Amino acid sequence: MATIEGTWDERFQGVADTLSASLDSGGDVGASVAVMVDGELVADLWGGFVDEERTAPWAADTLTNVWSTTKTMTFLTALMLVDRGALDLHAPVATYWPEFAAGGKDAVEVRHLLGHTAGLAGWTEPLRAEDLADWEKCTSMLAAQEPWWEPGTASGYHALTQGYLIGEVVRRITGESIGSWVAREVTGPLGADFHIGLPESEDHRVSPVIPPPPIDIEALKPSEYALRALGNPPLDASLPHQAWWRRAEIPAANGQGNARSVATVQSIIAGGGEARGTRLLSEATCELIFEEQANGTDLILGTPLRFGMGYGLGNEAMPIGPRACYWGGYGGSLIIMDLDARLTVSYVMNRMEGGLVGDLRGANIVMAAVLGLAGD
Repeated sequence: MATIEGTWDERFQGVADTLSASLDSGGDVGASVAVMVDGELVADLWGGFVDEERTAPWAADTLTNVWSTTKTMTFLTALMLVDRGALDLHAPVATYWPEFAAGGKDAVEVRHLLGHTAGLAGWTEPLRAEDLADWEKCTSMLAAQEPWWEPGTASGYHALTQGYLIGEVVRRITGESIGSWVAREVTGPLGADFHIGLPESEDHRVSPVIPPPPIDIEALKPSEYALRALGNPPLDASLPHQAWWRRAEIPAANGQGNARSVATVQSIIAGGGEARGTRLLSEATCELIFEEQANGTDLILGTPLRFGMGYGLGNEAMPIGPRACYWGGYGGSLIIMDLDARLTVSYVMNRMEGGLVGDLRGANIVMAAVLGLAGD
């Protein structure tokens, strides 16, 4: 069996075995897993290699692009501002960002941004991939355009735009970019090795993601909304290989981290706002996560999704606990928090699976962790 590094309580041996089996099968090339209970790290493990050629091992401090798992950091940021009385989720976005009222968006509320219901799943005007590094251009275009559907009526996954939308509200309130704010207020205090905008000095620790086979768009029978959202700019899984991508702040897609750092941050949610003696949220604000914002077939992804305040909530397709929430990233990364079990499980890998929605590797890790906890 593939060698697994790190430490774990014996009750979570099944988690280590699951990761080892995935590496043996070739399902994974390099990956990390973290399990936290009551905010404490009970499994911190990794294995495999940082590159497809398998020339160097995945290390304790290896980082990789986690794609939309990054979004959970933007959700937490918004909730922290709510907790401090600086942000009202039911207020119009234009309260904080006046230019956003253009295009008939004066009634769009902040909660619509978090719930993917704002009707701004993509840009109407053409963008090049490199334009994603131009914060002012990306946000000003979103402020000017009209919604693609009536805001608040349905979710349509805001794959890239959500980070700019929430991030600009954060910037208007705090005067800081969201990457800087997260570093100062979240990852710094928690000692979490997670970055939205990676310093060049850390490039040597990055395991480049291994892109999946090209998506057969025609086979997916995408909606018009999906074609518009995912094709402008074209979704290219090799973008994280480029330095400009790592330096930029793309708060919906370019976070660099590993399972330990993602779990370290999001264990705050599982702990009702507190973990390891650090409180970032009140319990009452954590409960806002479970205010349903959308429940139905997503207009972009074409699959049943249920959104709370940012985080995904359980439904028939995602049978998690009633007080559990989650999200994942393109290619397979996953983070799930259960507030009743006070459990956090994170899986971050470099080999991306195909398709727009996650695969079973992360789900298998979560199941092994749940079984380990049940046997406690």
